[in-house]
Amino acid sequence: MLSLDGLEIIAVLVVMALFIKVLEQFGMFEPVGGEDSVEDDFELSTVCHRPESMDKLEELTKFTKKELQVLYRGFKNECPSGVVNEENFKTIYSQFFPQGDSSMYAHFLFEAFDTNKNGSVSFEDFVFGLSIILRGTINDRLNWAFNLYDLNKDGCITKEEMLDIMKSIYDMMGKYTYPTMQDDAPIEHVESFFQKMDQNKDGVVTIEEFIESCKKDENIMQSMQLFDNVI
Repeated sequence: MLSLDGLEIIAVLVVMALFIKVLEQFGMFEPVGGEDSVEDDFELSTVCHRPESMDKLEELTKFTKKELQVLYRGFKNECPSGVVNEENFKTIYSQFFPQGDSSMYAHFLFEAFDTNKNGSVSFEDFVFGLSIILRGTINDRLNWAFNLYDLNKDGCITKEEMLDIMKSIYDMMGKYTYPTMQDDAPIEHVESFFQKMDQNKDGVVTIEEFIESCKKDENIMQSMQLFDNVI
């Protein structure tokens, strides 16, 4: 059963853990047999959205060409049209949390990936985010997580935003937190979060406070290292 401290780590790292599951779901740990066949997919696939060339994506991300081929094959198998909308995104994540309701957290995550705010996530959107999560520096990853939790993108996390995030995590974890957690547990957790993160006690957490506090947390730092060299 997860403790309050355990959920605090999840609040920062759950997005990264979820991507391990997504990679497995997409079959992205399987070896690539031949490069040409997947390269042809970029050129010949009749999809609604054709991604950037392999060479271009290799320049813009921290993945090799071969890794991008594996990622694209998995992405195209799951999303034949070349893009995924929010409802499909929610469906994918619901498979990993059958005991709970992951729809709200998936909504927040989709918003973080939909950088163009056009209601869909393309392969480029997917690998750009994945590159940060799996291959970025500690600062890169924490910046990405902060942006996820800064729901209105005003440069700070409020208690209201963090409460929405925490409620979505509790809902997603389902029976692993309920009914042992009291109804006011999300509020209690938010207060604990701000006690640690809001260094100047002004009622909001800035990106600087967030990164500094996370770097001081040994558990968070150790957990983040688990995602190094996943693929």
